[in-house]
Amino acid sequence: MKYILVTGGVISGIGKGIIASSVGTILKSCGLHVTAIKIDPYINIDAGTFSPYEHGEVFVLDDGGEVDLDLGNYERFLDIRLTKDNNLTTGKIYQSVINKERRGDYLGKTVQVVPHITDAIQDWVMRQAKVPVDDDDVEPQVCVIEVRQELLDASFDSMHSGTTGEQKTKPTQNSVRELRGLGLSPDLIMCRCSTPLDNSVKEKISMFCHVEPEQVICVHDVSSIYRVPLLLENQGVVGYFCRRLNLPIETKPRKMLAKWKEMSDRSDRLLEQCSIALVGKYTKFSDSYASVIKALEHSALAISHKLEVKYVDSADLEASRLQEEPVRYHEAWQKLCSANGILVPGGFGVRGTEGKIQAISWARKQKKPFLGRTYANSTEFDPETEHPVVIDMPEHNPGQMGGTMRLGKRRTIFKTKNSILRKLYGDVDHVEERHRHRFEVNPELTQHFEEKGFRFVGQDVEGERMEVIELDDHPYFVGVQYHPEFTSRPIKPSPPYLGLLLAAAGRLPGYLQKGCRLSPRYGLMFPELETTLTCSGINQLMV
Repeated sequence: MKYILVTGGVISGIGKGIIASSVGTILKSCGLHVTAIKIDPYINIDAGTFSPYEHGEVFVLDDGGEVDLDLGNYERFLDIRLTKDNNLTTGKIYQSVINKERRGDYLGKTVQVVPHITDAIQDWVMRQAKVPVDDDDVEPQVCVIEVRQELLDASFDSMHSGTTGEQKTKPTQNSVRELRGLGLSPDLIMCRCSTPLDNSVKEKISMFCHVEPEQVICVHDVSSIYRVPLLLENQGVVGYFCRRLNLPIETKPRKMLAKWKEMSDRSDRLLEQCSIALVGKYTKFSDSYASVIKALEHSALAISHKLEVKYVDSADLEASRLQEEPVRYHEAWQKLCSANGILVPGGFGVRGTEGKIQAISWARKQKKPFLGRTYANSTEFDPETEHPVVIDMPEHNPGQMGGTMRLGKRRTIFKTKNSILRKLYGDVDHVEERHRHRFEVNPELTQHFEEKGFRFVGQDVEGERMEVIELDDHPYFVGVQYHPEFTSRPIKPSPPYLGLLLAAAGRLPGYLQKGCRLSPRYGLMFPELETTLTCSGINQLMV
């Protein structure tokens, strides 16, 4: 097992997650099996109770793990399936050590940070690094670890991310000095900057940070994050890793990176535009909907359209906003009405809920393409409501917040063949998607919905929970209980999101008539897939 440690001081937002994902991608393109681990310093056991405004979205894994959004980047870039133990927190480590102490595993010894906590970190990493993450169930050969500030075994190969801003070297020098104070010397220094580094700046960083010029890598701003792996590969990062870690890298042309390059090139050449209004509660912080945005981008690229996301705060659509701030109210409705499609992602709490319902109602009446989660009066918002359309799940523990939701990958059974979403998935009998919710549609009211033209086309395995709802006589009106964005990939777009973009672009009827195959003119990002992306083929690709 080879370990690559990606650090970046205590500054957030300089791109450690994208750099770690990109490093893993170029190594996987060389034929290696790669996994990834994120180490976070907070005391929380997991990310489940985090505020979206403070930490961005909570990403959900197959096993129900609620983790940092960077694990979503790892999965999307590397096309792997991680588990909750791939996100290590201080809280998890201390909990595991305390549990051992309570069981008597330390045989009466005094439990201390050194060596017990530090040993627990290393044991956890080395154990988790061996867990297969690819479909072939092969043990990984390389583990990329993203960490902010943690004392780890010096046998790790390390990379350090620094920011040069206006190509000043002092911040990078100071950052590397702090790293060395922790006992780690960087093998590569990744310099985030707006423009490519001048040679003089690169040489200065090399001299003052005591590394060779080839060990200073420029990660400047690019048109798409999917160009970052190409940027690293062009600067010889693969060759350096091969020499430093003695990696068994294949010398044949790397088809995976060639596809990434083609995908990035096509993204830059897109001319036709498709706009989606994202109506939510956390629109002031785009990271709150990171996976949603990525899923939209994947689908837009698949149909050769440039994506425009119009963020609409759901509270601005409510009648109370008209009285308080009429300008914001009218601007919000103008955004909504001018969009080609509407997306309403999930959220918790009562604030802005009425605005979401207004947006959904408008999409239904105006026959505007819509994807979201079905909203109505709920016992979450009003426990005494006379119309409990959405109710608390029986197994939910209202006195405990963390880890008490219906989480992780669950199977949804399609109850009819006459379903748009079923066709988009490849005309399969069932799908498995990731869930994160405490509330569900009241099964006692399903008949009332169906009398009004709604159809619950997907249910859980027991047939008790409503998973998918569609509306008859509408271009595309789909509500789902699960989160399809968590399994969307750059070259495997999520079917519900693909359906929304196709409908918004006016291409859905033709796509369905052609057996769920895009025409050559509006083909997928990779021409060789155009002839295989039939209704059965898309399911094979997703598997």
